[in-house]
Amino acid sequence: MTGGWNAVARRSVKFYAVGGLGVGVQLAALALYVSGFHINYLVATALAVETALLHNFVWHERFTWVDRTNLKPKDIAARLLRFHAGNGVVSIVGNVILMRLLVGRGRMPYFYANLLAIALCSLANFLVSEWFVFRRANMESVAKGQE
Repeated sequence: MTGGWNAVARRSVKFYAVGGLGVGVQLAALALYVSGFHINYLVATALAVETALLHNFVWHERFTWVDRTNLKPKDIAARLLRFHAGNGVVSIVGNVILMRLLVGRGRMPYFYANLLAIALCSLANFLVSEWFVFRRANMESVAKGQE
C-alpha cells in the first residue's frame, strides 16, 4: 500500500471530518422528511442516507481521496457507482435495519437512533471507501494508461 499506515490514518481523519458534515446533512434531511413532509421514518431514513451519501461523495472526491481521483466523467461515474455499491449498501441497509430495531422495537427517538446507526456503520464505510471505492490499484492503472 502506497503511503503506508500514516496515509491511511490521515485519510481516516479526513473521512471522519467529512462524515461529521454528512451527519449534519443526514440528520437535517431526516428531520425534514419526517417532521416536514411526514414521511415514514424508515423511508425517510433511506432518503436521508442517500442525501448524505451524495454530499459525502463530493467531499471525498475533492478532499479525502483527492490523490486517487481524476476528473474524467467516466471515472467519476465509476467511483460513484462503487460508492453506492459499497458505502450506499452499508449505510442504507445498516441504517434502515438499525432504525427498525432501535425505533420500531426499542422505541428510541428516531433522531438519537439515527446517530447511533451512523456511528455503527462508519468504520465499515471507511474500509469500503479505502479499499474498494478509491482503491489505489485503480488509480495506478489509470496513471499508466491502462484504463
